[in-house]
Amino acid sequence: MTYVVTDNCIRCKYMDCVEVCPVDCFYEGENMLVIHPDECIDCGVCEPECPAEAIKPDTEPGLESWLKLNADYAKTWPNITQKKEPPADAKEMDGVPGKLEKYFSPNPGTGD
Repeated sequence: MTYVVTDNCIRCKYMDCVEVCPVDCFYEGENMLVIHPDECIDCGVCEPECPAEAIKPDTEPGLESWLKLNADYAKTWPNITQKKEPPADAKEMDGVPGKLEKYFSPNPGTGD
């Protein structure tokens, strides 16, 4: 099992999760984070820290495409271990449906 970041992180990107991760397995995209599945130790400390509830265990049904997205982008996006400010409109974007299709950016973030 591993944890995955799902669509509600897109344009919310709170980053509370990166500070509690004991193995630094988060990677930063322009407008969301992903978890490297081969680095995640399944400790689960990140899940309750996410204000947007965007982190889920991969054992939940229907997350296969998110596991692939996390794995693919964790290979190219920079590692992030320190919390940064969320986007100014993060609260307004929390819970907006269809974020992957409307707002996802494949561009990397700045990392640490």
